[in-house]
Order: sequence, then C-alpha cells, then structure tokens
Amino acid sequence: MSNAALMRGDVDAYVKLVTLSDDFTLMSPFGGTPSRGPEYTPERMAAMGSFFRNGKLQMEMVEAYGSQDMVVLAFIEHAHVEVGGLPAQDWDLRVTLVYRREQDGWRLVHRHADPLVKGIGLQQAAALARGGRDDAEVH
Repeated sequence: MSNAALMRGDVDAYVKLVTLSDDFTLMSPFGGTPSRGPEYTPERMAAMGSFFRNGKLQMEMVEAYGSQDMVVLAFIEHAHVEVGGLPAQDWDLRVTLVYRREQDGWRLVHRHADPLVKGIGLQQAAALARGGRDDAEVH
C-alpha cells in the first residue's frame, strides 16, 4: 500500500505504487495553497520521504465511488508515525483520493487530507476560516 510506504519514509516504494497525473493537486493537512503535479520533482519526493519515519498505517474505508474512468475513495488514515522530526504519535487524517484512468493506466489526480477526524467546534472552525491559529478547545 502506497501511503503505508510513505509513512515508513520509503518514498521509492511510494513512487513505484502511485503515478501522479500531470495535473495532480494536493490539499495537504497543513492547509495553505494547494500544490500541483509539476512541483513534485525527485528532490521534493525525497524530502517527503525524509519527513515521515517509522510509521504504521491502517485505513478505514468511508466510501468508494467509481465510473469507467474515475474512482473516488474517502477514508480515514490511522497512522502512528514520526512526522517532521516530532516524536512518534497518532496522526489520523480524513482523506479523499481521486484516480483517473489515462492511456497508460490509473493516475492519482487529487489528494485532500485534513486532521479533523475528531472534529472541532464552531468557534475554532471560524477562527481557522479567518486565518487564526489559536488553540481553541477541540470537541
């Protein structure tokens, strides 16, 4: 499984398992401007591999949708992983993946992930929407 390899820091295995489309978009769990396919150079992929270490991943399927040329997967990633130099910790994400059939096979065209598995309250959501970074109570 590709994301399990990435959580272990094995970007080579990840790249062998997932082909990004030329118009790939990533909406990362850290927010900000979405990144795009051309930005995923070999150097950036190597940096991604060093960002994650010693992770274990379980996936909880929420829903899957498909047509002849497109598949959408919605699931919860339950990881226990070292991220960005932080000690190993639970790192659960709500994830949506969109794959499209192209002439040379299936390609990942979109990934969206956010850390809101446990949910947040209205005030914290409003603060985040305004660009705030305060640590309001999580619900």
